[in-house]
Amino acid sequence: MRWRLAVGVVGLAWSLTTVAAYLPPVLHRYTHSRTVIGALLAVEGLVALGVPLVVGPLSDRTRTRFGARRPWLLAALLPMVGALAFLSVAGSLAATGGVLAVFYVAYYVYETPYRSMYPDRIDRRQLGKAMAAQHLLRGAAIGLALVLGGILLHVARPLPFALAAGIVLAGGIAVVALTEPKEAESGGDTFAPLRIVREDRDVRLFLIANTAWETTFAGMRTFVVLYVIRGLDQPLYVSSAILGAVAAGYLVAAIGVGRFADRVGLTRVILVASVVYGLGLLSGGIPRHWHWSFLGLVFLVAIAAGAVMTLAWGLLYELTGDEDEGAVAGLATMTKGIGIVVGPLVAGGAIDVLKGVFASTDGYAAMWPVLAVPILAAIPLLFPLRRAERASRDGGRGGGGRSPSPRGSRR
Repeated sequence: MRWRLAVGVVGLAWSLTTVAAYLPPVLHRYTHSRTVIGALLAVEGLVALGVPLVVGPLSDRTRTRFGARRPWLLAALLPMVGALAFLSVAGSLAATGGVLAVFYVAYYVYETPYRSMYPDRIDRRQLGKAMAAQHLLRGAAIGLALVLGGILLHVARPLPFALAAGIVLAGGIAVVALTEPKEAESGGDTFAPLRIVREDRDVRLFLIANTAWETTFAGMRTFVVLYVIRGLDQPLYVSSAILGAVAAGYLVAAIGVGRFADRVGLTRVILVASVVYGLGLLSGGIPRHWHWSFLGLVFLVAIAAGAVMTLAWGLLYELTGDEDEGAVAGLATMTKGIGIVVGPLVAGGAIDVLKGVFASTDGYAAMWPVLAVPILAAIPLLFPLRRAERASRDGGRGGGGRSPSPRGSRR
C-alpha cells in the first residue's frame, strides 16, 4: 500500500518544481521586475494558508461511492492539468498570474486529501517506511523535473509544462485507481481545525515545529543558488554540484531512515537529525570562500535535513486520533504556507540587515545561522512529542485500524 499511495506525490513534486524553476523565465518575457515575479510565485503561500483548512474538514465528511478522499483528487486533476498546459502560453502577465492562481488552488485541493489518505490506510508501525517511500519518489520527481525541464525548455517553452501536466494526470489517476475508498467520518465539522488546535496539545506542538521546519526549507530554497553564485562568486556548475549533493543526501535519508525510525521511534530520529541539521546550518555562516571539501558536509547535513522532512508527516500521523485526519492534514499543510511566506522574508531580511557583518559574501552567508534558529528552536518541542509517540504506540494499532485514544486525550 505504501508504494501505491506514494505514486500520488510524483505529480505534486514534478509540477511544483517545474513551476518554481521554469516559470520565472516565462514571466521574464512580460516583466523584468524580480519583485513582481517573486510576488506571483509567493501566491502559493497565501493559497496554502486558506485552502487546506477548508478542504481538509470537507474531505472528512464527503460521502460518495468513491469514498471520502478520492473525489477531491479527481476534482483537482483537470484544473491542475489545464493550468499547467496554459501557463507558458497565457499571453500576458495578468493572464499568466490568473492561470498560476488556478494551479495553486487546485494543487492544494489535491494535496490535502491526498496526505489524509496515509493515516486512513497505513498502520502506524509502518509509517516510517511509508514516508520514506513517498520521499524517495518525491526526490526522484524533483530531480527529473529539474533535468528534463531544462532540456525541454531549450527545445520549446511549453514542453516542460506539458510534460508536468501529463505526469500530474498519470499520477493522479494511478493513486485513485490503486487505492480503496474510505468512508466519510460521522463526527467531522467545518470548525474542526480550530477545535483541534485548541484541544490537542500534541498536534499543536507539532504544528509549531513543522512551521519552523518549513520556514527554514523555504528560506534555503529561495536563496541557496544566489548564495553560491553571488555570495561565494562561483560559476553555476558549482551550485549544480551542491544541489546534486543535497538531492543525494535527501535520497539517502529517504532510503535508509524509514525502517530504522519505525524501530526506534520517529521522534528520536528527528531529534538527532535536527541537532546535526541545525549545527550544520550554523556552520554555513563561517566560510567566506568555496572549497570542494565542503561537499562532504553539505551531503551530511542534507541527510539530516532529509530525515526531518521525511519523517515529519509520519510523526503527525502517529499523533492523530481516530477522526479528523483531513482537518489535521489541512492544518499541517497550512504551516507549509506560513513557511513559504515567512522563510524567504526572514532569509532575505537577514541578508540585507547583516550585509556589513558578512561583507565578504555580500551578506548572503547571514542566511545560514538565521535559518538554523528555527531548526534548533524546535528541538525542545520534540521531547513531549516523543512521550506522546510512545503513548500512542503503547495504545496500539494493528492492521491499519485507528488508535483507540480519542483526540485531545494526550494533552
